[in-house]
Amino acid sequence: MVLRSLNLNQFRCFASLRLELAPGVTLFHGNNAQGKTSILEASCVLLRLQSPRTTTLGECIRFSEKAFAVGGNLTGVNESELRLQYRETGRKLLVDGEAQKSASDYLRHSALVVWMANDDLALVRGGGDGRRRFLDFMASQLYPGYREALRAYEKALRSRNYLLKRDASPKWAQIDAYSRLLHDYGQVLSSARRVLVEQLQPRAADAQTRISGSGEILTLRYESASGAGDDLLALLESKRDEELRKRQTAAGPHRDDLSLLLNGMPSAKFASEGQQRTVALALKLGQTNLFFETRQEAPVMLIDDVFGELDPGRRNALMANWPAASQKLITTTHLDWLDERFADAKRLGVAGAKVG
Repeated sequence: MVLRSLNLNQFRCFASLRLELAPGVTLFHGNNAQGKTSILEASCVLLRLQSPRTTTLGECIRFSEKAFAVGGNLTGVNESELRLQYRETGRKLLVDGEAQKSASDYLRHSALVVWMANDDLALVRGGGDGRRRFLDFMASQLYPGYREALRAYEKALRSRNYLLKRDASPKWAQIDAYSRLLHDYGQVLSSARRVLVEQLQPRAADAQTRISGSGEILTLRYESASGAGDDLLALLESKRDEELRKRQTAAGPHRDDLSLLLNGMPSAKFASEGQQRTVALALKLGQTNLFFETRQEAPVMLIDDVFGELDPGRRNALMANWPAASQKLITTTHLDWLDERFADAKRLGVAGAKVG
């Protein structure tokens, strides 16, 4: 699929923006804080109904405004016009001008997306939250029902934590009702994440070898926080004393993690910065190839300020291993790393929330 146009209204720093996009490579260049990343973020919000930069879409509303809208045209196997209108009180999803009843109905007409950014290093160095978001972003695009299960789990988790904090003596009968919901929805999440990591493992390991140019072995391990056999109900029952002390849910998929081992050792502790950066790239390339090979669809690649930070070897390896059919929207602060491979790329300067 190819995003052929992008329209923004009151999104981040843009009061209004209309862009025609090329099917190949488009480079958005300019200084920092001019709006380049917001263009990529808007593309992701339009195509996946979520931002890679924030968990709350309300933060995307332009300062002093009350709503934003993003729209665009997709071409490929099918053609569709997508539009999202968002305000704090609700949202409206439209496909070819017709309102959609659910996010699933809307996303059925959209495209797969891979987000790559300079801060992907946090996938290796940072806490488990970023790695869970990485898994959720992939799983929501690959597995029907995952997104709905994730939203339902998060809602039940908020309610359960509220009850744990509300009363001096927690009312376990009420809390256990939400424990059962966490168990049921959590099994959907755990099962999908486990399969996802199994599918991602060989592709990420292959990408690691190709980018590093050495025999480095990258191993991914899914670390479930739901107990033996994903029996979260039994695990929560055993953790009542801990939950009484901490007043929060002590187990479940919201505590899962993805272990990243390089040559059998934790990447965060024992890998060099260059190796860690390669691991982050390998994860994203693995995601790209997983989408392409399992869905027979080249994802839209949104690449934010990555190339200027890579040494020539990693940059060349990345370009040699991404799907040629993927549309690529790339931001950069400078163009001195460009070579003849970008001769046909469309170049757009961005300054003061203006593109030209």
